Amino acid sequence: MAVMESPYSAQKQTEAVTAHVLWMTTGLSCEGDSVAMTSATNPSLEDIILQAIPGMPKVIVHNQVVDYAVGQEYAQAWFDAEKGELDPFVLVIEGSLGNEEINGEGHWTGFAVNPETGQPITMNEWLDRLAPKAAAVVAVGTCATYGGIPAMKNNPTGAMGVPDYLGWSWKSKAGLPVVCIPGCPAQPDNMTETLLYLALHLAGLAPAPELDEALRPKWLFGRTVREGCNRAGYAEQGDFATEYGSDHRCLVKLGCKGPVVKCNVPIRGWVNGVGGCPNVGGICMACTMPGFPDKYMPFMDEDPWGAAAGTLMKYSYGPIVRAFRHRHIKTKYDKEPEWRRPGRQLTSGYQPRW
Repeated sequence: MAVMESPYSAQKQTEAVTAHVLWMTTGLSCEGDSVAMTSATNPSLEDIILQAIPGMPKVIVHNQVVDYAVGQEYAQAWFDAEKGELDPFVLVIEGSLGNEEINGEGHWTGFAVNPETGQPITMNEWLDRLAPKAAAVVAVGTCATYGGIPAMKNNPTGAMGVPDYLGWSWKSKAGLPVVCIPGCPAQPDNMTETLLYLALHLAGLAPAPELDEALRPKWLFGRTVREGCNRAGYAEQGDFATEYGSDHRCLVKLGCKGPVVKCNVPIRGWVNGVGGCPNVGGICMACTMPGFPDKYMPFMDEDPWGAAAGTLMKYSYGPIVRAFRHRHIKTKYDKEPEWRRPGRQLTSGYQPRW
C-alpha cells in the first residue's frame, strides 16, 4: 500500500504540529455523538487532549459539549481558522445538512453570528468557508455521514450528509476524502481512534487512513456484524431466537440486520469493551449504513432475505451441523484422555522405552 505523506511533514521537522479540531454539533441531529465520545476509553478524549499517548502531537479540541467558552467567544476559533490562523485544523461535522435553498425566509441550522449582518451563519456556509482550508473533514454519526433520520424520505429540510454536500470525490487540503464515522450514535472509541489517527497523519507519523467505498475507515468497518457477533455460531447451526431475552441464539428472526451491516460494535463493545447492541440482546438496526433508516424499516420485522437464509440454515445443514457437533463434544472432546484416569499402572497408557 502506498503511503501518502502529509503536507505538514516538513513542518514537523522544524516545529511541533498543533492540530485543532473544530467540532460542529449544530447540524440536524441530537448531539448524541459528542455525548457518546465522552465515554471513549481506547483512546479516551482525555488521552488525546492531555497528550498521554507517547509521540502524539498536541491536539486542541473545540467542542461545545466539553468547552468552557460560550457564545461568540467560543466561535472565535472558527473565525481564526477562516483567517488561516489555525493551520492545520480538522473540521468535524455532527448532524446532517439541510438544503438551505428551500429554507423559505429562515434557515435550517446555524452556528454563531455574522458580525457584519448580525444574522446567524448557516452550517452550510461554514462548510463552504472552512472545508477548502481544512486538513481533513470528518463526518461523525450517521446524520452527518449519510443524512440519517433527518434525511428520511419526504422530510421537509432536504437533509443530506457531508459527502453528498461536498461531493464523494472531494479532497481536503491534505488530499484526504471526507472521513465518515457512522453510527447512531457513533461508537465512542471509533471516533477518538480516528481523530488520533488523523492527528498522527498530519504530523507525518502515520499513513493516510484507508477508507472503503462508503468513506468509512476500513480497519473499523471491514467486517459485518454477523462476522464479529458472538451469536453467529448459532446461526450456522440454524438455531434462532424466537423472543427477546430468551437466550444467546441468533436474532435474525427477530429483525436483526447483522448479516449485511458493516459495524464493529459486537467486537469492540460500547464502553471499555462492554455492551453493544447484539452483545446485550438487542437487534442490529443497521445504523452505520448509508441506507439507514429507510431501507431497514420496520426495524423489528424480519428481513426477507435474512428470513430465506435463516430458513435454509434451519431446515437443511444447520440441524446436521448442530447434531454432530454436540455429539462430538459429548462423546469425545468433553472427556479427558484415557491415560489421565486412575488405573493399576502409575500412568496408564504410557509405554516406557526401557
